[in-house]
Amino acid sequence: MEIKVTKTTHPKEKPDQNHLPFGRIFTDHMFTMDYDAGKGWHNAQIEPYGPITLEPSACVFHYAQEVFEGLKAYKTPEGHVQMFRPTENLARMNRSNKRMCIPEIDEAFVLDALKQLVALDQDWIPTAPGTALYIRPFVFATEEYIGVHVSNSYKFFIILCPVGAYYEEGLKPAMMHIEQVYARTVVGGTGEAKCGGNYAGSLAATEKANAEGYEETLWLDGATRKNIEEVGSCNVMFRIDGKFVTPKLTGTILPGITRKSIIELLRSWGETVEERVLPIEELVADYHAGKVEEVFGMGTAAVVAPIGKLNYNGEDMVFNDDQIGPYAQKVYDTLCGIQRGIVEDSFGWVEKVC
Repeated sequence: MEIKVTKTTHPKEKPDQNHLPFGRIFTDHMFTMDYDAGKGWHNAQIEPYGPITLEPSACVFHYAQEVFEGLKAYKTPEGHVQMFRPTENLARMNRSNKRMCIPEIDEAFVLDALKQLVALDQDWIPTAPGTALYIRPFVFATEEYIGVHVSNSYKFFIILCPVGAYYEEGLKPAMMHIEQVYARTVVGGTGEAKCGGNYAGSLAATEKANAEGYEETLWLDGATRKNIEEVGSCNVMFRIDGKFVTPKLTGTILPGITRKSIIELLRSWGETVEERVLPIEELVADYHAGKVEEVFGMGTAAVVAPIGKLNYNGEDMVFNDDQIGPYAQKVYDTLCGIQRGIVEDSFGWVEKVC
């Protein structure tokens, strides 16, 4: 399948990269392709960014059959363009596709399309500290039918977005609320798939946390409300009594690419990392015993998000005096350095674009 390229005749004005919001500005072009049963994926093209026309009866509006991904591209000090572990994102997308009964994509073909798109819009990649070009691949059901069944047609898109820091405060430690009423998912559900329904179902808890002065929600498992799982927008890591602990992948949390990378990075430094069930009562007990040294979130958008406070049962647990911990800072600096071509990539994580 060839990729047809149609360049815009009306380029947009580039934004001030020192004042970039997250997720509100989009580049000049996007990649699209279609799927029809019996024909497969076809009609691949790069075209000017613009609106989508869909029938009101399109399946995605009624039954939410869709998945998405998120990754970033960067410019090195020498002006080269590179992405961070895109093959991991495309492989995860296919796992999500399988869970949501969406036809799998050709990962090698989509990677090539992604490189062409990023290369075409490379002038949109910001270079100010904390900025990047966010990449959003997504696919959704388009069959014009109201009825619960697997769609026979789909559209796949990749759009690009120059972004600043996910949290406006940057690496300032966040305050988070541990949710005990709402449930996000259970074993056998869609927790490990990157689909919009997971996030829509989390909004009520996030709104409640925000109203109480907290920036995010930390979820407990939906079945028992006893074990820590993940933050609404990222995975979570604890440094407890000299060891790093993160909830293991049981099918209820997203297998994060940043999570995987940070685990590999910490182990390369000789640190002990445990992927296991972490009961909330164990964390509370360790906190009161003075054993919890650092807590931070980890995900593509924020990279590392230090957590200074966790509220549970009316108590604010404060970690590292509500300051950025030395490991959170070191992980952030190293990972961002690799992504931007400032620190040597000894892991083979970087994918060159141009």
